Amino acid sequence: MFSMIDAHIHWDGYSPGQRSVILDSLDRHGIKAMIAVGMNLKSSRETLDLSLIDGRVKAAAGFHPEQELPSTEEIEEIFTFLDQHAESLVAVGEVGLPYYKMQDDATLEMKPYEELLERFIVKAKSLDKPVVLHCIYEHASVACDLLERHSVEKAHFHWFKGDEAILERVVSNGYKLSVTPDVMYEDEIQKIVQKAPLDAIMVETDGPWPFDGPFKGQMTHPSMMRRTIECIASIKKLDETETAERIFTETKQFYRLSM
Repeated sequence: MFSMIDAHIHWDGYSPGQRSVILDSLDRHGIKAMIAVGMNLKSSRETLDLSLIDGRVKAAAGFHPEQELPSTEEIEEIFTFLDQHAESLVAVGEVGLPYYKMQDDATLEMKPYEELLERFIVKAKSLDKPVVLHCIYEHASVACDLLERHSVEKAHFHWFKGDEAILERVVSNGYKLSVTPDVMYEDEIQKIVQKAPLDAIMVETDGPWPFDGPFKGQMTHPSMMRRTIECIASIKKLDETETAERIFTETKQFYRLSM
C-alpha cells in the first residue's frame, strides 16, 4: 500500500457526513495527511478549526483569486489571522491570480489581484511558510516574477498548467507542481508529467472538485491519488512503489510534516 499526502484539498467544501466517510477510510488507503487550503477568511477559520479536530488535516489560509476581491477590512483580517495562527498553519494559500474569471470578464483588472498576491508572497516568506498558488498558463510567469523578486524558495503551483518554457522556469527555481486525477484522461497534464522531473511533482485531489474519466459521478476522495501515482509511474516508466515513495517524501519535506 502506498503512503500518500493529498497536497491540495478544500476540506471545508465537504459536508460533515462526507468528512466522516473520508476520515474513517484514510488509514485503509494509506493517506497520511491532507493539505487543506482556505478560500477566504471564513473558509480559513473553518479549515483551521477542522485541523484541530483531526491532525491529519493540515491547514493553510489565504484567499482564492477566482472571486471578487475582499474588502480592505477583510484583507487586513486575513493577514492578521495568518500572523496569529502561524504556528498552526502549514502554508499560505490558496492564493493567486484570476485566470478563469478573466476569461469570463475581459474588463477585469488584474493589477489589484497581483498586488494582493504579492502581499501574500511577502507574508509567506516572513512567516517561513510555503505559498500555495492558483496561477496557471501565463499567470504562472507573473507569479514567478513575484517569487523571484522576493527570493521565495518554497512555492507550490497547484494543478499546474502551462507551456514548456514556464514549466522549465518553475522547475529550475525549485518550485513544486501538483497533479490531479485528471492526468488519467487529459493529454495536457500527461505531457506536463512527462517533462517535469519526478522530484518536482506532488499529487492532489482539489476535492471536492469532481473528475471525469474513471472517476465520473464519484465523490472526490484522496484515495483517487493511487490511480494518479500509477499513471505518473507509467508515463515516466518508473516503478510504482518507488514513484509513490519519492512523491510522499518530497511532499512531506516540502510542507515540513512530522508523521
